[in-house]
Amino acid sequence: MLTLALIFFPAVAATVTLLLNGDSAKRFALGAALLEFLLAAYVISQFIATPEFQFGFDVPWINVLGIRFSGGIDGISILLVLLTGLLVPLIVLSAFGQNYNRSATFYALILYMQAALMGVFTARDAFLFYLFFEAALIPVYFLAALWGGANRIPVTFKFFIYTIFGSLLMLVALVYLYYQTPGLHSSAIADFYKLNLTPAAQGWVFWAFFIAFAIKMPVFPFHTWQPDTYVESPTPATMLLAGIMLKMGVYGLIRFILPIVPAGLDTWGMMAAVLSVIGIVYGSVIAIRQRDMKRLIAYSSFAHVGLMAAGVFSQTTYGVQGALIQMLAHGINVVGLFFVAELIFDRAKTRQLDQLGGITRTTPKLTVLFMILMLGSVALPLTNGFVGEFLLLKGVFDYNNYLGALAGLTIILGAVYMLRMFQKTMFGKPSNNTQSFADLSTSELWVLVPLVFFVFWMGLYPASFLKLTEPAVTNLLRYIK
Repeated sequence: MLTLALIFFPAVAATVTLLLNGDSAKRFALGAALLEFLLAAYVISQFIATPEFQFGFDVPWINVLGIRFSGGIDGISILLVLLTGLLVPLIVLSAFGQNYNRSATFYALILYMQAALMGVFTARDAFLFYLFFEAALIPVYFLAALWGGANRIPVTFKFFIYTIFGSLLMLVALVYLYYQTPGLHSSAIADFYKLNLTPAAQGWVFWAFFIAFAIKMPVFPFHTWQPDTYVESPTPATMLLAGIMLKMGVYGLIRFILPIVPAGLDTWGMMAAVLSVIGIVYGSVIAIRQRDMKRLIAYSSFAHVGLMAAGVFSQTTYGVQGALIQMLAHGINVVGLFFVAELIFDRAKTRQLDQLGGITRTTPKLTVLFMILMLGSVALPLTNGFVGEFLLLKGVFDYNNYLGALAGLTIILGAVYMLRMFQKTMFGKPSNNTQSFADLSTSELWVLVPLVFFVFWMGLYPASFLKLTEPAVTNLLRYIK
């Protein structure tokens, strides 16, 4: 029942938020998000590191078709439950400095999205997973379309078309798998793992799933919606997209492709891994050339998710565990970096690197916290990014030496674009936009300090997270041996 509470509590809180006005709405939304985090923290404290699902629920939904309302938490989903519970209150708090029209609707949409994301990461029924997968699209679409930038309408329309196309492919694959189950048919994900599909069927199911999840992450060449959507969306929506929503795609690769279509993975996995590695290099090179902070961080996110996907397709324990730990680390880092970009834009009225500089003279707090998040993003040892990237690169290198070497460029190229961004914003001579630049306020510190805490916790004591995932990963990989 705890899992059910994680899904429905933010949905109920969102509905109540709609009934409130102004400051009352955002304060209530923050309180609800904090309670959700405490609930997620309690679930994690009670979680036992075994391959089995825990805290589950299972009731008839469409009983005549064998479709059940079923969910639970295992080692594959536990870190994503933590990520969703942790980031949403920080995202809500980060929005306090802005005055959004129809603020009750704005904060309610964030909470509705949290409910859908919790549903995605805990669903044990394939059609329930699909329902939440689609439901998560609706709030972020309206957040971007109603509160985005000048080009928000064409950009969000493109985003909507891409994601709907991918979702339809996934739905076709799920319906096909449903009809392959014996007897009265079942849509339980665990029953899909038991299917013995022909190699040809596994091939097309692989591509249906891969394209659906590759669009959501995104992976090259399905990424063209991402940079513009991240830039045009209001920053809280961008944080939701980059910090949590793209993880639905990586999670889908692990939950569906690895155990259901091992023969399809043998045939097409190398091609998917190559596309993922191309995305690493391509995204990094494009990030180096960016002048807009938000667009630079968007391309860096594209590069990082390529490494996660490559790690999954390595089909190794190192790669899959690296992807899980890196999803948590990347969500923490990218939300912090987008928040810093928003702070700088709010004070300097620009995100252009050549119009910034000299900020560090008057902002010791911002400088230190920004630097820590940046170093976590470039995988400095003893930070959260190092653990995941090391495991991912180990997995990819074991899978294929040449792909591992190319994927390793992420360390060098990531340092180039991140250090360049930090140098041009914080050092040098102040520009006209940064002559008087205020340091962090108390509420802004409350957003960044918890993120920095996790940067060090994960970097210094990664075993506290890895031990939660290892039994479930080992159990999952037995389906492809």
